[in-house]
Amino acid sequence: MGIVAGLDSSPDFTRIVVCDADTGAVLRQGYAPHPVESPEGGRPSDVDPQAWLLSLGEAAGGGLLEGVQAIGVSSQQNAVVPLDSQGNTTRPAMVGGDKRAQVAAADLVDALGGREAWAQAVGCVPQAPHPVTKLRWLSKNEPDAAARTAVLLQAHDWLVWQLLGRPVRRTTDRGGASGTGYWSAAGGAYRTDLVELALGHQAMLPEVIGPAEAAGTTPEGLLISAGTGETMAAAFGLGIGLGDAVVSLGASGSVMAVHPEALHDPSGMITALADATGMHLPVVTTLNAVRTLRGTAELLGLPDLESLSELAMKSTPGAHGLVLLPYLEGERTPNLPHTAGTLAGLRREAMRPEHLARAAFEGMLCGLADALDVLRGRGVEVRRVFLLGAAAELPAVQASAPSLFGAQVVVPQPADYAAIGAARQAAWALGASQGTLDPRTPPAWQGAAAQVLEPGEELAVGQAVRQQFVSVREQTHPGAFRS
Repeated sequence: MGIVAGLDSSPDFTRIVVCDADTGAVLRQGYAPHPVESPEGGRPSDVDPQAWLLSLGEAAGGGLLEGVQAIGVSSQQNAVVPLDSQGNTTRPAMVGGDKRAQVAAADLVDALGGREAWAQAVGCVPQAPHPVTKLRWLSKNEPDAAARTAVLLQAHDWLVWQLLGRPVRRTTDRGGASGTGYWSAAGGAYRTDLVELALGHQAMLPEVIGPAEAAGTTPEGLLISAGTGETMAAAFGLGIGLGDAVVSLGASGSVMAVHPEALHDPSGMITALADATGMHLPVVTTLNAVRTLRGTAELLGLPDLESLSELAMKSTPGAHGLVLLPYLEGERTPNLPHTAGTLAGLRREAMRPEHLARAAFEGMLCGLADALDVLRGRGVEVRRVFLLGAAAELPAVQASAPSLFGAQVVVPQPADYAAIGAARQAAWALGASQGTLDPRTPPAWQGAAAQVLEPGEELAVGQAVRQQFVSVREQTHPGAFRS
């Protein structure tokens, strides 16, 4: 079929991969940082979206896109680009976690009648990062900009629209729409009443098109696919399907899995996202993952996580009875926002640095296993767990994860999976438009190169460690998963 490109516009940079449309083999790559000044202490909450176009142009320099027939776009989720009736921004794009919107999130939850009402309406409970929450903040804090806002786009919608020359028709995909807080993955439709609840008035929303549909064609004849959010693009790039879960190890953690239907969760622990293939992508997040390891390394005076891992490997499974409940920033799974971490099982023989190091790894992984069990408890099948993030390479993680998760663990080699997923979407749309691919079946690209770890004989030991963790959690926070 030729060659296709996928571009991923992340919070900090644009990355482009050019791939063989039939096999997915990466032929060329480009990269450029966004020309954005970060404030002291982190990323900006407001960004001029022109910065995304500038880095895109730089990343595509040197003839990178020569011969490309179709492009897919992946971009950071939760970014909102508010436009006026002429298509100009009414203010900079609102991106990232945006902690200033925390009060707005609580306002919205109350305004609709509580967490369960939101979970039933759109499959998620508003948090500070959600676009619907940002709209509420905008209406309360910048009413003039809110009043002039006539069109709402996410980052990948806006980039697709720009690549197509700003046509009258604006589009999005199910994956991106499902993260807004005003589109229901279960119902497959917008809740325009929630836009009005948040923004104070209605606004034009992009048309949600199918996974293999094209958003349009550029004047030069380049096909642009629907685009999607980074999470959905990465899942598509990894090639995960039914029976697969993905555990991402960042400062916080996330667990997602492919499922044939949307999951309505009254507790709000599950966010019901759609994926990039027509299936669903339920997600459970934890507030504490690698930050647990970093905190323990600092406490023990170690310079890095590699040193912490090396120390932990000198201990044994179960850490001589030490159990760390890693709720250092409060926790979302279980919902304990105001709690703190707990170290239990202190005995004289356990008071050694290596046992604390081991307890930190086991506590982090058991917290993520709790998140996996939330999905399993709702009928989600988990046969394989893809483990992502730099910490996935640590020996102490790899030694414990398969037996604690009770599943085969796959550690993919580092790659630009979101950009690869965007390119795979482009290949699908190109093939569907040419009649060479079924719009219901994505192209069968080669899977990610990966290390595969089996629970094996360690399964019983791991499950005993897990039970030890669950016992301490239940004693310390009785009924935390039943509330």
